[in-house]
Amino acid sequence: MLLRIRTVVAAAMLTVAAYATAVEMNGHPTTYVVQKGDTLWDISARFLKKPWLWPEIWQANPQVANPHLIYPGDVLSLAYLDRVVASQQPGPRQEAPITGIPLSEVEPFLKQLSVVDRIDNLPHVAGLEDNRLRATAGQVAYVKGLDQAAVGQRYAVVRPTVRYALPKATEDLTANGHVTPGSGNLWKDFTIPNKRPHQVLGYELAKVNVGTITAVPSGRVDVATLALQGSGDGREVRAGDRIVPVEATPYDLQFFPHVPAAGTEGLDVRVLAVTDMFLSGGPRDVIALSAGRLQGVDNGTVFSLWRFGSHVKDRMKAPNSSQMDDARADGNNRVSLPDEYAAHAMVFRTFDNVSYALVMEGIKPVQLGYSARHPDATQ
Repeated sequence: MLLRIRTVVAAAMLTVAAYATAVEMNGHPTTYVVQKGDTLWDISARFLKKPWLWPEIWQANPQVANPHLIYPGDVLSLAYLDRVVASQQPGPRQEAPITGIPLSEVEPFLKQLSVVDRIDNLPHVAGLEDNRLRATAGQVAYVKGLDQAAVGQRYAVVRPTVRYALPKATEDLTANGHVTPGSGNLWKDFTIPNKRPHQVLGYELAKVNVGTITAVPSGRVDVATLALQGSGDGREVRAGDRIVPVEATPYDLQFFPHVPAAGTEGLDVRVLAVTDMFLSGGPRDVIALSAGRLQGVDNGTVFSLWRFGSHVKDRMKAPNSSQMDDARADGNNRVSLPDEYAAHAMVFRTFDNVSYALVMEGIKPVQLGYSARHPDATQ
């Protein structure tokens, strides 16, 4: 499951012209002075009924050449229903520009987790200094599979924790990355209605440590030596952990809220996991979704999340029936109830087939298996 970190995410861009007629305004002044701690979602939600239409505000302020560079103290024109642009006053530029997300809350989450398509091809920790069972900063790990590594290169030690798949949403992994026996018993008799065939979507990796190569394989030694430096979270390295290169810029922090790309229409996107390993979550909880960059999902994509309508027994026709009252599929003497809106969520990090999103606001908890749809969906 996702790590126990709650975040506040908001951000990114869309073509305004296609949505200009859909803009609904809240009450607003003529101008707004950007405050320290603002996010693009916060500003949009304050003045628009649909925060994912942030570019309406940006396009009304053409003097803002780069929407990534809006600073506390900047004055934004809000008189854009008549496309009247006020003279923007630049802020003092003494603070960092506002972003879609408060970096202090989001970066720990982004730095600790990633999702890859496969793990069987990754180098792994074969042993530890002095045959220890665990190792930490100041000790060394011996890595199998880094034959091309060079002294001085930095690597991250990661641990596979979850396999994302459909129709079974998540499966816990053992220390060596295999599916835990009995994992997913919760889903044994509960299969979410799904149009997609069985598919492994990716493996979630949790960072354990970082280190630097101090020796490479040579002669009779077929492992590289990795000097562990620590990652600040106190976790220890163990045999079976995987190794990945340290990326200079592994994630993007600049994005704007926007509707899903046209190519995602009709795609069956589901909630795979909720932060803290709970079955449901609410605003400011992180969720994993079953679509990523290969399906056209990018940072800032906004979805609405829906509970599928149940199929309940019609007690007027079968008053003595012992069948389940809340079924996942239609059947004889059942009444189909409508789907129910729960919340909106915005994607803040994408992988090939999985995305992480933040629940922004809603009217009821979001649960595993809920459907992610266009933010303006009505059913």
